[in-house]
Amino acid sequence: MDMTVVAYITYLLIAVPLTVWVARTLGANGYHFIKDVFAGDEQLAQAVNKLLQVGFYLLNFGFVTLWLRTTAPIADARGVFETVAVKIGAVLLVLGILHVLNVVVLNAFRKRGHVDARALATLEPPQPRPYQG
Repeated sequence: MDMTVVAYITYLLIAVPLTVWVARTLGANGYHFIKDVFAGDEQLAQAVNKLLQVGFYLLNFGFVTLWLRTTAPIADARGVFETVAVKIGAVLLVLGILHVLNVVVLNAFRKRGHVDARALATLEPPQPRPYQG
């Protein structure tokens, strides 16, 4: 069997389950953070969490697919390991970057929501105006 095909199969056998595991972990644990971002609105938090997971899958599987091809010939087992290591390392970096970007964006929304809530809490309720009829 061609060693390049072995590298492709090995890469996919690692990258696909890794992507699914990370997406599920982020979805399960990120839900509580997203719920806080949206002030406890569970339906909105679930919807946003699901949309983030779908976007995560699309971006990462797209990257995994585009990153599959290798132009250098792979002659032996060492070449397979090195090629797969570079590819999986790139996938892990992309996963990490996507995760950090999500957290930064959601945290910015969360902070803004907390600031807005504090600002609303400090406002005095409007005083009724006397009737001038």
